[in-house]
Amino acid sequence: MIEHRPFNTLGGAHHGWLDAKHHFSFAEYHDPERVHWGALRVWNDDTIAANTGFPPHPHADMEIITYVREGAITHEDNLGNKGRTVAGDVQVMSAGTGIRHSEYNLESDVTQIFQIWIIPDRRGEPPAWGSKPFPKDDRSGQFVALASGLKGDEDALPIRADARVLGATLKAGETIEYRFADADRYGYLVPAKGKVEINGVALETRDGAAIHGETLIRVTAHEDAELVLVDAAG
Repeated sequence: MIEHRPFNTLGGAHHGWLDAKHHFSFAEYHDPERVHWGALRVWNDDTIAANTGFPPHPHADMEIITYVREGAITHEDNLGNKGRTVAGDVQVMSAGTGIRHSEYNLESDVTQIFQIWIIPDRRGEPPAWGSKPFPKDDRSGQFVALASGLKGDEDALPIRADARVLGATLKAGETIEYRFADADRYGYLVPAKGKVEINGVALETRDGAAIHGETLIRVTAHEDAELVLVDAAG
């Protein structure tokens, strides 16, 4: 089963400095049919104005993955971590027993991110943060694990969940496949750029595809595309 979730059906809010679209219930947006997808709890599509951002605020017991689509995000937390993550790269924050952080766009133009929250398998562990570059050329024509709690994904940023976040880039006309371990897995795919088709379902840029009961997906790009995919347990 693949459920197409067009971008114009997503929840959202516009705060002036922040234009947020929500694939799942978040903040003041609540849809009982879109609360989570397996262990995937949040997928926010955020556009952050220049020289603005999220002031210090707390989190606990959540794996928070930030995929930067355009611009850069600057992170600072109460553990002493500081870092600037640029377009195409990824940062992971394991909130654990509790962390307080800020995320600012200190650039001269807008920053666009996907913020993905995954429910952890393990609780009671110390918080952690990390960032890593993932050159788009290395993802050309294939899915590459960006953040993962699965064995075999040692090159990915670690998360404390039975899940992985993957990225891929495709040229127009190219097709790639991804195989889930079994049909009980929950997949969610969003083209950050480009129009694609997944198992015959057409997606526009920033649409969502909720996947369940499938062991294999085949993605064909109708124009140059950049993909982000989550593979998570139930």
